[in-house]
Amino acid sequence: MNRILVVEDDERIRLSMRLALEDEGYTVDDVASGEDAVAHFADDPSELVLIDLMLPGMDGFETCRTLRKQSTVPVIMVTARSDTHDVVAGLEAGADDYVTKPFVAKELAARIRALLRRSRPTEAGASVLAFGDVEIEPDAGVVRRGGEEVHCTRTEFRLLCELAVNTGKVLSREQLLERVWGYDYFGDGRLVDVHVRRLRIKVEPDPGNPQFILTVRGMGYKLAV
Repeated sequence: MNRILVVEDDERIRLSMRLALEDEGYTVDDVASGEDAVAHFADDPSELVLIDLMLPGMDGFETCRTLRKQSTVPVIMVTARSDTHDVVAGLEAGADDYVTKPFVAKELAARIRALLRRSRPTEAGASVLAFGDVEIEPDAGVVRRGGEEVHCTRTEFRLLCELAVNTGKVLSREQLLERVWGYDYFGDGRLVDVHVRRLRIKVEPDPGNPQFILTVRGMGYKLAV
């Protein structure tokens, strides 16, 4: 039974989320602030965290960044606005996905299931994937650049593996959403764009002028070697 941590300051929303997720079979812990979330997670880590962006004190962005320093746990941001700036800022803070209030409980549960059930997108027998000075060990979940380990979230790691397994092939945003996030019709291409940008910062010599993870205009992304 998967344990989920809900971080929401509105008691009514927090209770409704808890009941909806428990109805889906999850074990749910809930807290009302970012500070409490960080303390709770340190003592009793969950398998997925839902964070409201507009928290008092430590807001959702900072809460996510703080959790990211200690864990690769999947994080879904919950926002009352679908404003591109808020969505992108939440993803840049380290979130794997987002949902907008008011949301349908079944859709939220579907997104959670997709994040929790993902298996590594690597080919059988691919012990090491490499490009430039970057090495990926799929089975160990490790990325190294110049011999130094690079910290990646689970989603970043899966995305990098998917691109590396398909070196030279253009993968559309829709393909990447399906293979990395496990989403089809309710996926958002911004998830891919922001995670590609985060990956470039970690593995490219010059993220502003990438030489490995390339954008193919109007089509998607590919890994070039």
